[in-house]
Amino acid sequence: MTEPTRLAILYGSTRKGRLCDRVVNWVVRELANYPLIDIDIIDPLEFGLPVLHDREHPAVAALAERLSEADAYIVVTPEYNHSFTASLKFVLDLVYEPWQGKPVAFVSYGGISGGLRAVEQLRLVFAELHAVTVRDTVSFANPWGRFAEDGALENPIEARRALVQMMARLNWWSAALKPARTTRPYRSIAA
Repeated sequence: MTEPTRLAILYGSTRKGRLCDRVVNWVVRELANYPLIDIDIIDPLEFGLPVLHDREHPAVAALAERLSEADAYIVVTPEYNHSFTASLKFVLDLVYEPWQGKPVAFVSYGGISGGLRAVEQLRLVFAELHAVTVRDTVSFANPWGRFAEDGALENPIEARRALVQMMARLNWWSAALKPARTTRPYRSIAA
């Protein structure tokens, strides 16, 4: 029997009234059709993270522990001002080791670009964190009014196709990297 992939879905927004809740709900609804995935939803708002960069803070330790348990990640990110959010950057900068040697995929949303400018910048950050980003993404241009509160999506066919492709690649990378991390932990590689 194949062991399930532990997939962390990370919120990329902490704004009040964020659309991210609805997009995450859509992702979770769609992934319910994937039997070999254990989902952990990680919302930075639930941790009580410090305002200042303090890696010794207990909330940072709790965040790091949850992220460490994942085999792979999906980051759900909006695009604000042609980039990703400051709150997401803060989360990425708080912990380092949990990302190493793991695959990251993106579901993005925003104006005309569908959040893809944010994703391209996130690829640079995750490369520095020694994570592998999946080329395929799910992107929603001008998504306002397309998502119900529970995540139901108006005209979901194209998004589902993109999600199927992205998940196939994310699962491939997860299956390839998990045994490599077990055999030789990434932190053991000398610089």
